[in-house]
Amino acid sequence: MRIKNLSILVIFLFATFFCVAQKSDNHTSEVGKTYYVQIQTDYGNMLVKLYNETPLHRDNFLKLVGKGFYDGLLFHRVINHFMIQGGDPDSRSAKPGQMLGEGGLGYTVPAEFNPLLFHKKGVLAAARLSDQENPEKASSSCQFYLVQGQVFDEAKLQMLKDRYGVSLTPEQIEAYKTIGGTPHLDGSYTVYGEVVEGLDVIDKIAAVPTDKMDRPLEDVKMSMKIIEVK
Repeated sequence: MRIKNLSILVIFLFATFFCVAQKSDNHTSEVGKTYYVQIQTDYGNMLVKLYNETPLHRDNFLKLVGKGFYDGLLFHRVINHFMIQGGDPDSRSAKPGQMLGEGGLGYTVPAEFNPLLFHKKGVLAAARLSDQENPEKASSSCQFYLVQGQVFDEAKLQMLKDRYGVSLTPEQIEAYKTIGGTPHLDGSYTVYGEVVEGLDVIDKIAAVPTDKMDRPLEDVKMSMKIIEVK
């Protein structure tokens, strides 16, 4: 399934002391640090831990957040029980009903697949072009999604295994049977972070009324800031 050009196939625990980083145009990560980004919305705030196992995506996201790129952009594609997507630069001044999802920054980020990082509820992952246009599965420069998904029982997981030929680890099975997620996306889209606080905000945004293009009828704007933990 295509998200205009960018597609997703149809698709509390953190340290107590935080140091808020100043916004800069050339933010770079430091070895030994774990970075968090706070995503602020009218529905509440989410704290996202960025994975050091995906350094290309981590550093690209930090660079954009540090520049204030995401401030004022929309969650422009919302599908309940699946995911919420944002980061299209064209959404900053979009008119009501305008089609969104094609915007980017003129580059891609190479895929960073890791079998230990999978599409459980709350993960941050990169949108991308379809396999036909993008066989390397390179990620969008700026568009991302946060997984809501659904909880799976044994029968549904077995059906997914049969349909998509996926092999799930015990950790994946446990997560998909408890908090839920979107297991059919594993290994196809780069996962590079997870919400560690404010998971309910995803549910609130995912439930808003949308038009036939899955755009919320009332704009859901975001802003972001970097938080560092040594």
